[in-house]
Amino acid sequence: MTRERTGRIIGASFGLAFIQVNAGALPVAAGTALRVLAVAAFVALLITLRRAPAPRPEAAPAVHFGRRYRYVVAAEAVVGVAGIVVINNVLHTPRATVGWIALVVGVHFFGLAVVWRMPALHLLGAGLSGCGAAGLALAAAGAPQAAVAAVAGVLPGALLLGSAWWKVRGDAEPRRAATPSSGAAVS
Repeated sequence: MTRERTGRIIGASFGLAFIQVNAGALPVAAGTALRVLAVAAFVALLITLRRAPAPRPEAAPAVHFGRRYRYVVAAEAVVGVAGIVVINNVLHTPRATVGWIALVVGVHFFGLAVVWRMPALHLLGAGLSGCGAAGLALAAAGAPQAAVAAVAGVLPGALLLGSAWWKVRGDAEPRRAATPSSGAAVS
């Protein structure tokens, strides 16, 4: 398995976890349906990645799980845990925890975008960070736990799963050759 595929599976795993943990705050029918759909999407992704041909070396992104990656993840863990401690023990607003986690996970994608030289991760980071910030705002405003869980838990999970699938879709698209009149390069 390539490093890039491993990265996709890691992201999709966290997306699955976000949905599984937070769908429980929703009405039973909706929560159950979302959990089943998330598992189905994750399993289908694993099967698709297993069956897909290996990407061409020139098309593979620079995914490295080296020292710089570990720094980003370590910073994410330290900031995440510190924030959870403050949220629970100082602010006494445990419903804000999921928003904080989504915000920190989103910000960590900005670091990964730089480390891996993958600017598209900035978009994912912005989406997750926005969901986290919205979840924090909802928790601070006293919104129901279901609203916080949906915005800061289920939606980020869907974004993570969807981003893994988006890349699979992009890999499956045929490469178009440049036409002499267009001056376009091979994509």
